[in-house]
Amino acid sequence: MARYRQALPQLEGAIFLTDGGLETHLVFQEGKELPCFAAFPLLATEEGREQMARYFAPYLRIAGERGAGFILDTPTWRANPDWGSKLGYDAEGLAAVNRDAVAFAAALRDEAPAGAAAPIVINGVLGPRGDGYRADARMSAVEAERYHAAQIETFADTEADMVSALTMTYVEEAIGIARAARQAGLPAVISFTVETDGRLPAGTALPDAIAAVDAATGGAPAYYMINCAHPTHFADTLGPGGAWQARLRGLRANASTRSHAELDAATELDAGDPAALGQQYRVLRGTLPGITVLGGCCGTDHRHVRAICEACLPD
Repeated sequence: MARYRQALPQLEGAIFLTDGGLETHLVFQEGKELPCFAAFPLLATEEGREQMARYFAPYLRIAGERGAGFILDTPTWRANPDWGSKLGYDAEGLAAVNRDAVAFAAALRDEAPAGAAAPIVINGVLGPRGDGYRADARMSAVEAERYHAAQIETFADTEADMVSALTMTYVEEAIGIARAARQAGLPAVISFTVETDGRLPAGTALPDAIAAVDAATGGAPAYYMINCAHPTHFADTLGPGGAWQARLRGLRANASTRSHAELDAATELDAGDPAALGQQYRVLRGTLPGITVLGGCCGTDHRHVRAICEACLPD
């Protein structure tokens, strides 16, 4: 049974950590080939499951050492119909993958060190139907709700405590996901990505995107996040504002200051400066103290999350 679906503990103000950039870590640091940038096929083999467990282990250890909660993601960012079809998975196969991903996360949670008394929340991850860096093929909100419903409904029948839509590039897809999650009875988090100008790839300003999703869904998302962008891309756009700021509770930044287009073309990993990234998180939290979910995205690993802890958590 899901432990926290009725009351997400990260909404109570304590710091919760996440992992870093799973796919970039596997590709650039472990030399794995990930067709379609999809990590979920690794769950099909014992070797892949062991590799995934090794990846999450240092993050869980850091959270335990610091007494922080942890949001444990499923590796299912690409486990939706279009991407799954490219990898040879039909609807039944994808449902099995999503169920197995939650079971895998639950096992990691249950095997976490006994000293990790803070909550570990299992998060069913959703990704965009299209490219995570572009918004050139868009759905209506109705189409997006229909498209993502199967994955969300699968998560609803597992131990997943919540779902998160990561790297959302335009408003309508986020609205559809929020509506589908509400229908399935799952708390949902919407995480937008932004370009170097602080706007979504579709061109929408972040405050406007959050306001639009809340208006169209009756405030259905549990909270919002920013992921897959460096703090220098959006820090100057987060000045004094309206109610939207209170809805922004999480940050999963890239290690690199490069644009999405530059990262897409990169053949080597840009890991940036973990200590500098930690300090940038600290400055952002001074502006937006409601940001309590802290982790990484492309190019980050446990070194970055540890540096973020050192900068943002009291000793």
